[in-house]
Amino acid sequence: MASKKKLINKKKLQKENQYISPVHDIYDNAISSKVLQRLSTGLVYDLTMIEHRCLWDLNYQECPDRFQKVLDRCNELQLVDRCKIIESRFADEEELLLKHNREHIQFLKSTESIKDVNKLEELSSRYDAVYFHPSTYRQSLKAVGSTINLVTSICKGEIQNGMAIIRPPGHHAMKAEFCGYCFFNNVAIACEKMLNMNLAKKILIIDWDVHHGQATQQMFYNDSRVVYFSIHRYENGEFWPNLRESDYDYIGLGPGEGYNFNVPLNKTGMTNADYIAIFQQVLLPMAYEFQPDLVVVSAGYDAALGCPEGEMEITPACYSHLLWSLMSLAKGKVAVILEGGYCLESLSEGAALTLRALLGDPCPRLLPILEPCDSICKTILNVIYTHRSYWKCYQFQGSYSICSKIFDEECEKRYLPICIYNNSNVVQTTHETRNCYPAQSIEKKAEIREALSTLKQCTNLNKSQYKLCIVYDSRMLKHFDNSDDCHPEKPSRIANIYASLQEYGVLKRCLILQVSYFVSLVCFKNNTIKF
Repeated sequence: MASKKKLINKKKLQKENQYISPVHDIYDNAISSKVLQRLSTGLVYDLTMIEHRCLWDLNYQECPDRFQKVLDRCNELQLVDRCKIIESRFADEEELLLKHNREHIQFLKSTESIKDVNKLEELSSRYDAVYFHPSTYRQSLKAVGSTINLVTSICKGEIQNGMAIIRPPGHHAMKAEFCGYCFFNNVAIACEKMLNMNLAKKILIIDWDVHHGQATQQMFYNDSRVVYFSIHRYENGEFWPNLRESDYDYIGLGPGEGYNFNVPLNKTGMTNADYIAIFQQVLLPMAYEFQPDLVVVSAGYDAALGCPEGEMEITPACYSHLLWSLMSLAKGKVAVILEGGYCLESLSEGAALTLRALLGDPCPRLLPILEPCDSICKTILNVIYTHRSYWKCYQFQGSYSICSKIFDEECEKRYLPICIYNNSNVVQTTHETRNCYPAQSIEKKAEIREALSTLKQCTNLNKSQYKLCIVYDSRMLKHFDNSDDCHPEKPSRIANIYASLQEYGVLKRCLILQVSYFVSLVCFKNNTIKF
């Protein structure tokens, strides 16, 4: 009995102290930063990924053009040449078995030898939103292997960050079931391997695809080493994949309790303001508390303006702002893995601007940001409510409860979270294989193209030659108090700052202006230096 009580007390102590960081020298990070440097941005892709296509429906939205248009736009903006190319490869079976069972793998492999289109279509009808092609197995292996290569290079410090332009996508691929255009779970397998190789101890996965990555959630649902954070269209269960476990109150299980975040979007037309509010109010406070070693983004662009799947209004430029806020985490170790996105114009632009942000280019200006809508405010409060007891960052918020006896003005302002689920969950044995995706009219497509064209034209992608300018003049050291050597405002203040910048190797990366006050003013006024 005594040993059992001791064990309970030990668990209680661990729970109470789970947020307490180890004691370090307060100057440790500053000193270690002397040897840190900004590394290259990695990029992995494979041109053979265009082979995977639907043979019986040429209009199928998960198509080779998705891959090609993204790559074309990245080349057009001269981004690919600035990246370190990471080799693509096939994943091996041992890697696949980290998150899938052997039967699942063998079945997909068996489709390689099927040349009969009717047979492929019949097999596809057994799964929800999936098509098989003779190349599907090979390209799915390559998508996993390429993701692993990219993430491994980041974790080993060979590159700073990177992007995988791959297909098929992966975040709907469950342990033993194909689903939602996905066959193997690229992100989940790569993350599991990093944990097993001890290249990362804590991983933050942000899934901004407009569909809930239910498979990634399931694969880490009881794992405290991984925070899964998904922002997805839900509409109280009426939007695909129509799962009850996609709502905000599914927060993890066992050791993973509190580590699963669902941010359901219960209406369409969400804007930049709504996504930025989610990041600022929910994601970033938790992320700074969690302190991950690696950040992985399941980057779908189907919430972007014009996508028929999402029906949201996120502008392509907004994705670079979302990404920039993540690059201060995990010492900048950020991997962006392509998932969905079915409006070719907004997909290619959003993905290219994401890669541009990874390269360190400044974010384009956004259109004026309005207030987040009422629906997203309720969702944010719901998420905070369910996670409040697990994260200190949310405990500044007021608690929410039903007032039973006393009703006053303060009580009236309290928010009571509720769950609404409007789906009947009818089990289907067969699924549509043709025309099983939303279609837009010619007029609607023209309207979207015009809107996106206008956005691109007004988006300034210029950048300066130097990222930082330092103005310094040694003559400032002549200003000091002759009568008091101990006066705190003395020349050594700026001299020491300048010496430290030199010691840390910052000055050689900057534009240094050692000029008079008058000349400095003229330079800035005449735009000799542009920021």
